[in-house]
Amino acid sequence: MEIANLTFMKDFYLTGLSDVPEVRAAFFVVILLIYLVTLAGNGAILLAVATDACLQTPMYFFLSNLSLLDVLCPTVTVPKMLHIFLSGDKHISFAGCVLQLFFLIEVVGTEIFLLAVMAYDRYVAICSPLHYTNIMSKQVCTQLVVCVWVLGFINSMVHTSLTFSLSFCRSNNINQYYCDLQPVRAISCSSAYVPELVLVLVAGIIGGGAFLLTLISYSYIISAVLRLRSAEARRKAFSTCGSHLTVVCLFYGTTIATYGRPVATYSHKLDRIVSMLYGVVTPMLNPLIYSLRNQEVKRALVKALHLKRFS
Repeated sequence: MEIANLTFMKDFYLTGLSDVPEVRAAFFVVILLIYLVTLAGNGAILLAVATDACLQTPMYFFLSNLSLLDVLCPTVTVPKMLHIFLSGDKHISFAGCVLQLFFLIEVVGTEIFLLAVMAYDRYVAICSPLHYTNIMSKQVCTQLVVCVWVLGFINSMVHTSLTFSLSFCRSNNINQYYCDLQPVRAISCSSAYVPELVLVLVAGIIGGGAFLLTLISYSYIISAVLRLRSAEARRKAFSTCGSHLTVVCLFYGTTIATYGRPVATYSHKLDRIVSMLYGVVTPMLNPLIYSLRNQEVKRALVKALHLKRFS
């Protein structure tokens, strides 16, 4: 069989987190609970924003998109992971691997761009409050969100097509619990120089640029907060900014560390931990940090659940 044909004929086998049945069962329970909390938290935000007129603002519009991404991100990988824990069957078809990788990169890339847009939105709101409604109009917000999703789609199309244009004739065992760029490219028997170069450039220039824009926005925000006269206002603002920056740094740091380096430096043990952070843990933390501590969101959610109960 020719090598070129193997690219389309071969299935893959994922590497589970453990082969010990008792450990697999424990992982199944923990990951399932995290996934359910993620769905509940982000679903609550989507419900609150969709049903409350007071939350029809740019900030909550962006937050609802972030919540949607935080539902999609673990949904791409966690169900297959749970299936492996439950059955021990690590097989994934070639088409399934392509789709999983495509949607994962789409969601991760879109979230990188969206976090930068959200930071800019907060910068305008705090540093130019008198011009905020004109700058961040409904039309502008819609255009920004559409651009973010389109950029994520294009980014994923490029990386996915480059990855699966390679030949796979060495091994079909992927050293990761889902299909991702570096572990899939690591088992290729053809040169991955061009895909690696594109990945490093995109992660370094676009991902790093988005991270830099986010940090610059928050530096201006912190500077503006320091000029507030009220100590209570400063405390609340710093508490919010600190929480947001924690999530931003965790997400950007782990994604850039994962995708911004060549395949030769790939360590499957370390990368399993890193990918668990941005793929499973961060989507669970985002609703807690960004919105569910917010009194407006809590009131809107209580109102929505109350109306649904008595409708």
